Amino acid sequence: MGKLVWISIVIAALSALLGERVVNFRKRALATRELVKNHLPNCVLLKNLEDGSEDITILANGLAFISAGLKYPGMPTSDLPGKIYVLDMNDPNPIKPSELRMPRNFDLESFNPHGISVYVNPIDDTIYLFVVNHPEHKSQVELFTFVEDDFSLVHLKTIKHELLYSVNDIVAVGVDSFYATNDRYFTSEFLKGVVEPYLGLPWTNVVYYSPEEVKVVSEGYHFANGINISPDEKYVYVADLFDHNVHVLERKEDNALASVKSVTIGSLGDNIEVDPETGDLWIGCHPNGLKVLMFDPNDPPGSEVIRIQNIHSDQPLVTQVYADDGHVIMGSSVAASYNGKLLIGTVFHKAMCCDLN
Repeated sequence: MGKLVWISIVIAALSALLGERVVNFRKRALATRELVKNHLPNCVLLKNLEDGSEDITILANGLAFISAGLKYPGMPTSDLPGKIYVLDMNDPNPIKPSELRMPRNFDLESFNPHGISVYVNPIDDTIYLFVVNHPEHKSQVELFTFVEDDFSLVHLKTIKHELLYSVNDIVAVGVDSFYATNDRYFTSEFLKGVVEPYLGLPWTNVVYYSPEEVKVVSEGYHFANGINISPDEKYVYVADLFDHNVHVLERKEDNALASVKSVTIGSLGDNIEVDPETGDLWIGCHPNGLKVLMFDPNDPPGSEVIRIQNIHSDQPLVTQVYADDGHVIMGSSVAASYNGKLLIGTVFHKAMCCDLN
Protein backbone atom coordinates (compact mmCIF):
# COMPACT_ATOMS: atom_id res chain seq x y z
CA MET A 1 0.00 0.00 0.00
CA GLY A 2 1.43 3.34 -1.03
CA LYS A 3 2.35 6.21 1.24
CA LEU A 4 -0.38 8.46 -0.15
CA VAL A 5 -2.98 5.78 0.54
CA TRP A 6 -1.84 5.53 4.18
CA ILE A 7 -1.97 9.30 4.53
CA SER A 8 -5.49 9.32 3.08
CA ILE A 9 -6.59 6.61 5.52
CA VAL A 10 -5.13 8.50 8.49
CA ILE A 11 -6.78 11.76 7.41
CA ALA A 12 -10.10 10.01 6.91
CA ALA A 13 -9.85 8.36 10.34
CA LEU A 14 -8.98 11.63 12.06
CA SER A 15 -11.82 13.41 10.24
CA ALA A 16 -14.26 10.71 11.32
CA LEU A 17 -13.02 10.94 14.92
CA LEU A 18 -13.29 14.73 14.90
CA GLY A 19 -16.77 14.55 13.42
CA GLU A 20 -17.86 12.06 16.07
CA ARG A 21 -16.44 14.27 18.84
CA VAL A 22 -18.26 17.34 17.48
CA VAL A 23 -21.54 15.43 17.31
CA ASN A 24 -20.97 14.10 20.84
CA PHE A 25 -20.18 17.57 22.18
CA ARG A 26 -23.28 19.08 20.60
CA LYS A 27 -25.35 16.31 22.15
CA ARG A 28 -23.90 16.90 25.63
CA ALA A 29 -24.34 20.67 25.21
CA LEU A 30 -28.02 20.17 24.24
CA ALA A 31 -27.22 22.29 21.19
CA THR A 32 -30.53 21.67 19.40
CA ARG A 33 -32.78 22.24 22.40
CA GLU A 34 -35.32 25.04 22.10
CA LEU A 35 -37.06 26.23 25.24
CA VAL A 36 -40.77 26.75 25.82
CA LYS A 37 -41.37 29.71 28.13
CA ASN A 38 -42.53 28.90 31.64
CA HIS A 39 -42.62 32.16 33.57
CA LEU A 40 -43.40 32.84 37.22
CA PRO A 41 -45.69 35.65 38.43
CA ASN A 42 -44.41 39.06 39.49
CA CYS A 43 -40.83 38.73 38.27
CA VAL A 44 -38.75 41.89 38.74
CA LEU A 45 -35.16 42.50 37.67
CA LEU A 46 -32.88 43.51 40.54
CA LYS A 47 -31.24 46.92 40.50
CA ASN A 48 -27.46 47.48 40.39
CA LEU A 49 -26.74 44.05 38.92
CA GLU A 50 -25.89 44.41 35.23
CA ASP A 51 -22.72 42.29 34.93
CA GLY A 52 -23.81 38.94 36.27
CA SER A 53 -24.85 37.40 39.58
CA GLU A 54 -23.15 34.04 39.15
CA ASP A 55 -23.84 32.66 42.59
CA ILE A 56 -26.36 33.42 45.33
CA THR A 57 -26.74 31.93 48.78
CA ILE A 58 -29.31 32.88 51.43
CA LEU A 59 -28.87 32.74 55.19
CA ALA A 60 -31.61 31.45 57.48
CA ASN A 61 -32.36 35.08 58.47
CA GLY A 62 -33.06 36.04 54.86
CA LEU A 63 -29.81 37.80 53.94
CA ALA A 64 -28.84 36.83 50.40
CA PHE A 65 -25.19 37.08 49.33
CA ILE A 66 -24.55 37.60 45.62
CA SER A 67 -21.29 37.33 43.68
CA ALA A 68 -21.20 39.65 40.68
CA GLY A 69 -18.90 40.54 37.81
CA LEU A 70 -17.40 37.16 36.93
CA LYS A 71 -15.02 37.34 33.99
CA TYR A 72 -15.18 33.93 32.34
CA PRO A 73 -13.38 33.09 29.06
CA GLY A 74 -15.71 33.32 26.10
CA MET A 75 -18.45 35.22 27.95
CA PRO A 76 -19.39 38.91 27.69
CA THR A 77 -17.58 40.73 30.49
CA SER A 78 -17.23 44.15 32.09
CA ASP A 79 -13.97 45.97 32.75
CA LEU A 80 -15.05 46.65 36.33
CA PRO A 81 -13.74 44.46 39.18
CA GLY A 82 -16.01 41.91 40.78
CA LYS A 83 -18.26 42.75 43.71
CA ILE A 84 -20.22 41.10 46.49
CA TYR A 85 -23.76 42.27 47.21
CA VAL A 86 -26.25 41.51 49.94
CA LEU A 87 -30.05 41.61 49.69
CA ASP A 88 -32.54 41.37 52.56
CA MET A 89 -35.22 38.93 51.42
CA ASN A 90 -37.44 40.01 54.34
CA ASP A 91 -37.97 43.33 52.57
CA PRO A 92 -41.52 43.43 51.16
CA ASN A 93 -40.00 44.41 47.80
CA PRO A 94 -36.47 42.91 47.67
CA ILE A 95 -35.09 44.36 44.43
CA LYS A 96 -32.20 46.63 45.45
CA PRO A 97 -29.13 44.76 46.74
CA SER A 98 -26.43 46.68 48.60
CA GLU A 99 -22.78 46.45 47.63
CA LEU A 100 -20.59 45.23 50.46
CA ARG A 101 -17.62 47.38 51.42
CA MET A 102 -14.40 45.51 50.71
CA PRO A 103 -11.36 45.68 53.03
CA ARG A 104 -8.47 47.98 52.19
CA ASN A 105 -5.92 45.19 52.47
CA PHE A 106 -7.58 43.27 49.63
CA ASP A 107 -6.62 43.42 45.92
CA LEU A 108 -9.95 44.57 44.55
CA GLU A 109 -8.69 45.34 41.02
CA SER A 110 -8.10 41.64 40.27
CA PHE A 111 -11.18 40.41 42.15
CA ASN A 112 -13.03 37.92 39.91
CA PRO A 113 -15.62 36.14 42.09
CA HIS A 114 -17.22 32.85 41.08
CA GLY A 115 -18.91 30.38 43.46
CA ILE A 116 -19.62 31.42 47.06
CA SER A 117 -20.62 29.74 50.31
CA VAL A 118 -21.50 30.97 53.79
CA TYR A 119 -20.74 29.25 57.09
CA VAL A 120 -22.23 30.49 60.37
CA ASN A 121 -20.12 29.51 63.37
CA PRO A 122 -22.51 27.84 65.85
CA ILE A 123 -20.31 28.97 68.76
CA ASP A 124 -20.43 32.74 68.26
CA ASP A 125 -22.66 33.23 65.16
CA THR A 126 -19.78 34.75 63.18
CA ILE A 127 -20.62 34.70 59.46
CA TYR A 128 -17.80 33.40 57.26
CA LEU A 129 -18.01 34.06 53.51
CA PHE A 130 -15.99 31.81 51.19
CA VAL A 131 -15.47 33.16 47.67
CA VAL A 132 -13.88 31.39 44.70
CA ASN A 133 -11.66 34.00 43.07
CA HIS A 134 -9.95 33.94 39.65
CA PRO A 135 -7.35 36.74 39.51
CA GLU A 136 -5.73 36.52 36.07
CA HIS A 137 -7.91 33.41 35.56
CA LYS A 138 -6.12 31.48 38.31
CA SER A 139 -7.98 29.74 41.13
CA GLN A 140 -7.93 30.55 44.82
CA VAL A 141 -10.40 30.87 47.68
CA GLU A 142 -10.86 34.07 49.68
CA LEU A 143 -12.09 33.80 53.25
CA PHE A 144 -13.95 36.77 54.76
CA THR A 145 -16.07 37.54 57.78
CA PHE A 146 -19.21 39.59 57.31
CA VAL A 147 -19.81 42.63 59.53
CA GLU A 148 -23.55 43.25 59.44
CA ASP A 149 -23.40 46.58 61.31
CA ASP A 150 -21.81 48.41 58.39
CA PHE A 151 -22.28 45.86 55.56
CA SER A 152 -18.57 45.23 55.14
CA LEU A 153 -16.22 42.30 54.71
CA VAL A 154 -13.03 41.57 56.64
CA HIS A 155 -10.49 39.54 54.68
CA LEU A 156 -8.96 36.75 56.75
CA LYS A 157 -6.81 34.87 54.25
CA THR A 158 -6.30 33.61 50.70
CA ILE A 159 -6.26 29.84 50.23
CA LYS A 160 -4.21 28.32 47.42
CA HIS A 161 -3.31 24.68 46.76
CA GLU A 162 -2.16 22.62 43.79
CA LEU A 163 -5.35 20.55 43.99
CA LEU A 164 -7.47 23.72 43.77
CA TYR A 165 -6.47 24.49 40.20
CA SER A 166 -9.79 25.08 38.37
CA VAL A 167 -12.33 25.75 41.11
CA ASN A 168 -15.90 26.45 40.11
CA ASP A 169 -17.99 26.22 43.25
CA ILE A 170 -17.54 25.65 46.97
CA VAL A 171 -19.50 24.59 50.05
CA ALA A 172 -18.15 25.46 53.48
CA VAL A 173 -18.30 22.84 56.25
CA GLY A 174 -16.32 24.71 58.92
CA VAL A 175 -14.68 28.05 59.67
CA ASP A 176 -11.77 27.18 57.36
CA SER A 177 -12.75 23.90 55.66
CA PHE A 178 -14.79 23.20 52.54
CA TYR A 179 -15.53 20.99 49.54
CA ALA A 180 -14.80 22.45 46.11
CA THR A 181 -15.38 21.36 42.51
CA ASN A 182 -12.71 21.52 39.81
CA ASP A 183 -14.57 21.93 36.52
CA ARG A 184 -11.57 21.20 34.24
CA TYR A 185 -8.77 18.66 34.09
CA PHE A 186 -6.21 20.67 32.12
CA THR A 187 -4.76 24.01 33.20
CA SER A 188 -3.68 25.28 29.76
CA GLU A 189 -6.24 27.75 28.39
CA PHE A 190 -6.19 26.07 24.95
CA LEU A 191 -6.41 22.52 26.27
CA LYS A 192 -9.18 23.20 28.78
CA GLY A 193 -11.10 25.62 26.56
CA VAL A 194 -10.92 23.81 23.21
CA VAL A 195 -9.54 20.28 23.46
CA GLU A 196 -11.12 19.13 26.72
CA PRO A 197 -14.77 19.88 25.86
CA TYR A 198 -14.49 17.84 22.65
CA LEU A 199 -12.70 14.95 24.32
CA GLY A 200 -15.68 14.67 26.66
CA LEU A 201 -13.82 12.59 29.24
CA PRO A 202 -15.00 12.34 32.87
CA TRP A 203 -11.81 13.65 34.46
CA THR A 204 -12.96 16.44 36.80
CA ASN A 205 -13.30 16.09 40.55
CA VAL A 206 -14.27 17.25 44.02
CA VAL A 207 -11.63 18.28 46.58
CA TYR A 208 -11.86 18.48 50.35
CA TYR A 209 -9.80 21.24 51.96
CA SER A 210 -8.87 21.89 55.57
CA PRO A 211 -5.67 23.36 57.06
CA GLU A 212 -4.73 19.83 58.13
CA GLU A 213 -5.60 17.90 54.98
CA VAL A 214 -6.30 18.46 51.29
CA LYS A 215 -7.41 15.56 49.09
CA VAL A 216 -9.51 14.53 46.10
CA VAL A 217 -12.65 12.92 47.52
CA SER A 218 -14.73 12.24 44.40
CA GLU A 219 -13.94 12.09 40.68
CA GLY A 220 -15.33 10.97 37.36
CA TYR A 221 -17.32 14.05 36.36
CA HIS A 222 -17.50 15.48 32.85
CA PHE A 223 -17.78 19.01 34.26
CA ALA A 224 -18.10 19.19 38.04
CA ASN A 225 -19.99 22.42 38.70
CA GLY A 226 -22.32 23.38 41.54
CA ILE A 227 -21.88 21.81 44.97
CA ASN A 228 -23.88 22.01 48.18
CA ILE A 229 -24.73 20.06 51.32
CA SER A 230 -27.88 18.61 52.88
CA PRO A 231 -29.39 20.36 55.93
CA ASP A 232 -28.20 17.53 58.19
CA GLU A 233 -24.70 17.75 56.59
CA LYS A 234 -24.68 14.00 55.87
CA TYR A 235 -24.79 14.31 52.09
CA VAL A 236 -23.08 16.43 49.45
CA TYR A 237 -24.70 17.23 46.10
CA VAL A 238 -22.69 17.84 42.92
CA ALA A 239 -24.00 19.00 39.55
CA ASP A 240 -22.30 17.46 36.51
CA LEU A 241 -23.01 20.07 33.85
CA PHE A 242 -22.35 17.98 30.73
CA ASP A 243 -23.88 14.80 32.13
CA HIS A 244 -27.17 16.56 32.89
CA ASN A 245 -27.48 15.20 36.40
CA VAL A 246 -26.97 15.80 40.11
CA HIS A 247 -24.91 13.33 42.13
CA VAL A 248 -25.77 12.42 45.71
CA LEU A 249 -22.68 11.62 47.81
CA GLU A 250 -22.52 10.43 51.39
CA ARG A 251 -19.99 12.05 53.74
CA LYS A 252 -17.71 9.73 55.66
CA GLU A 253 -15.99 10.35 59.00
CA ASP A 254 -12.71 11.15 57.22
CA ASN A 255 -14.58 13.63 54.93
CA ALA A 256 -14.34 11.29 51.95
CA LEU A 257 -17.43 11.09 49.73
CA ALA A 258 -19.16 7.86 48.65
CA SER A 259 -21.48 7.80 45.65
CA VAL A 260 -25.12 7.02 46.45
CA LYS A 261 -26.90 7.78 43.17
CA SER A 262 -27.43 10.41 40.48
CA VAL A 263 -30.63 12.17 39.46
CA THR A 264 -31.21 13.21 35.85
CA ILE A 265 -32.41 16.80 35.39
CA GLY A 266 -32.46 17.09 31.58
CA SER A 267 -30.54 20.37 31.53
CA LEU A 268 -27.02 21.68 32.12
CA GLY A 269 -27.02 22.19 35.89
CA ASP A 270 -24.90 24.99 37.29
CA ASN A 271 -25.09 26.05 40.96
CA ILE A 272 -27.15 24.21 43.59
CA GLU A 273 -28.94 25.80 46.54
CA VAL A 274 -30.63 23.74 49.25
CA ASP A 275 -33.75 24.79 51.15
CA PRO A 276 -32.84 24.40 54.86
CA GLU A 277 -36.43 23.59 55.83
CA THR A 278 -37.51 21.12 53.14
CA GLY A 279 -34.16 19.90 51.80
CA ASP A 280 -35.32 20.70 48.25
CA LEU A 281 -32.58 21.40 45.71
CA TRP A 282 -32.86 24.49 43.51
CA ILE A 283 -30.64 24.47 40.43
CA GLY A 284 -29.91 27.27 37.97
CA CYS A 285 -29.51 25.61 34.57
CA HIS A 286 -28.42 26.30 31.00
CA PRO A 287 -31.03 24.79 28.68
CA ASN A 288 -28.72 25.07 25.65
CA GLY A 289 -25.01 25.17 26.44
CA LEU A 290 -23.90 26.05 22.92
CA LYS A 291 -25.75 29.35 23.09
CA VAL A 292 -23.79 30.21 26.24
CA LEU A 293 -20.42 29.25 24.76
CA MET A 294 -21.09 30.96 21.41
CA PHE A 295 -22.91 34.06 22.63
CA ASP A 296 -25.10 35.77 20.05
CA PRO A 297 -27.24 38.69 21.32
CA ASN A 298 -29.71 37.97 18.51
CA ASP A 299 -30.14 34.39 19.70
CA PRO A 300 -29.40 34.66 23.42
CA PRO A 301 -28.87 31.76 25.83
CA GLY A 302 -31.98 30.90 27.79
CA SER A 303 -32.53 30.33 31.48
CA GLU A 304 -34.05 27.44 33.38
CA VAL A 305 -34.67 26.63 37.04
CA ILE A 306 -35.04 23.02 38.14
CA ARG A 307 -36.30 21.91 41.55
CA ILE A 308 -35.63 18.45 43.01
CA GLN A 309 -37.88 17.33 45.85
CA ASN A 310 -37.36 14.19 47.97
CA ILE A 311 -33.97 13.56 46.38
CA HIS A 312 -33.19 10.70 48.78
CA SER A 313 -36.38 8.79 47.97
CA ASP A 314 -36.72 6.09 45.31
CA GLN A 315 -38.56 8.54 43.07
CA PRO A 316 -37.29 12.11 43.43
CA LEU A 317 -39.59 14.72 41.92
CA VAL A 318 -37.80 16.83 39.27
CA THR A 319 -39.76 19.92 38.20
CA GLN A 320 -39.08 22.79 35.82
CA VAL A 321 -40.08 25.86 37.86
CA TYR A 322 -39.02 28.60 35.44
CA ALA A 323 -37.92 28.82 31.82
CA ASP A 324 -37.13 31.76 29.54
CA ASP A 325 -35.68 31.90 26.03
CA GLY A 326 -33.14 34.58 26.97
CA HIS A 327 -35.19 37.64 26.08
CA VAL A 328 -35.92 38.34 29.76
CA ILE A 329 -32.89 36.82 31.49
CA MET A 330 -29.86 35.15 29.92
CA GLY A 331 -27.69 32.30 31.12
CA SER A 332 -29.14 31.42 34.53
CA SER A 333 -26.53 29.97 36.86
CA VAL A 334 -28.26 29.85 40.25
CA ALA A 335 -31.68 29.86 41.89
CA ALA A 336 -32.35 30.33 45.61
CA SER A 337 -35.71 30.37 47.38
CA TYR A 338 -36.81 32.13 50.55
CA ASN A 339 -40.23 32.77 52.05
CA GLY A 340 -42.19 32.26 48.84
CA LYS A 341 -39.78 34.15 46.61
CA LEU A 342 -37.17 32.94 44.14
CA LEU A 343 -33.92 34.69 43.23
CA ILE A 344 -32.45 33.81 39.84
CA GLY A 345 -28.87 34.79 39.04
CA THR A 346 -26.86 34.64 35.82
CA VAL A 347 -23.27 34.22 34.64
CA PHE A 348 -23.00 37.61 32.92
CA HIS A 349 -26.49 39.13 32.68
CA LYS A 350 -28.96 40.42 35.26
CA ALA A 351 -30.67 38.93 38.31
CA MET A 352 -34.37 38.57 39.04
CA CYS A 353 -36.74 38.04 41.93
CA CYS A 354 -40.03 36.19 41.35
CA ASP A 355 -43.00 35.10 43.44
CA LEU A 356 -43.29 31.32 43.72
CA ASN A 357 -46.97 31.36 44.61
